Amino acid sequence: MILVICLNPALDITYYVPAVDWSGVNRPTAVHARPGGKGLNVARTLRALQADVLVMGLAGGITGTGVAAALGELGVPGAFTAIGGETRRTFTVVDGRGGGAALFSEAGPAVDEDEFGEFRVQYEKALAGCAAVVLSGSLPPGLPADSYATLIATAAAAGVPAVLDAHGAALLRGAAAGPAIVKPNLAELEALAGRSLSTAGGADRRAVAAAAGQLRAAGAQAVVASLGAEGLLAVTEDGRWQARPAGPVAGNATGAGDAVTAGLAHGLVLGRPWGERLRHAVALGTAAAAAPAAGEFGPADYARGLDQATVRREGEL
Repeated sequence: MILVICLNPALDITYYVPAVDWSGVNRPTAVHARPGGKGLNVARTLRALQADVLVMGLAGGITGTGVAAALGELGVPGAFTAIGGETRRTFTVVDGRGGGAALFSEAGPAVDEDEFGEFRVQYEKALAGCAAVVLSGSLPPGLPADSYATLIATAAAAGVPAVLDAHGAALLRGAAAGPAIVKPNLAELEALAGRSLSTAGGADRRAVAAAAGQLRAAGAQAVVASLGAEGLLAVTEDGRWQARPAGPVAGNATGAGDAVTAGLAHGLVLGRPWGERLRHAVALGTAAAAAPAAGEFGPADYARGLDQATVRREGEL
């Protein structure tokens, strides 16, 4: 079983608008409401891959109850610790005129020490028999930046490898706890590096590799940087790798990085070598971008992505 931790779940609402008018009234032609937050997107993708998965997290209020119920209706089992605050919402507006998307994400409810302590008790019990744990998304207000590091250390003590997708201090401190894989995106790496890692032609892959290497030196066993439409760059115990989709990635990129995280966790559990692990991850990210809502992908898009993705080890570049 893959245990997915989502400490700050959300109700994800996606609006599709023919042409966004930022100073006027907009009438969406389609609306999707789904249980969301990065961890729930990861869990839904893993479930679609036929993986045995359990979501754990913190949920509260009417929104939290609705998120947990909707997740169950989608066939994803969950075990949420109740909190006093109201679970957050996110809003994505997709502009049909150019295909761009804007995300509005609430911070989430404050969580106190007792609530997190109750969650940790349940988490330790759930680790028994797990093949891997995925810790994904923002930390809710009230939790310290080392919360993920604490959970990773607990998993390590139980012999369970961890995959971390976080940002800022939570990413840096989590990496120091020694997870099997850390998956930052370009903006998250740039924030840690304190400088741009891009050029006029796109990501500066040498600079990205150096920044990823620093995270690995901090303690992460492997770092896979998500570069959006440019694919993935990985720094691993088996060398450096690049994985690219066949061409431009069109659609709603919200949730594409979460699909990549799911692919990496799935590949870890299945014991896939790095080349194949990255091929599946980049294909899932591409397929998720083409889907109407985060946490979904079309099997045909996934299969096409597997056939067309290019994966190269550094020595082969």
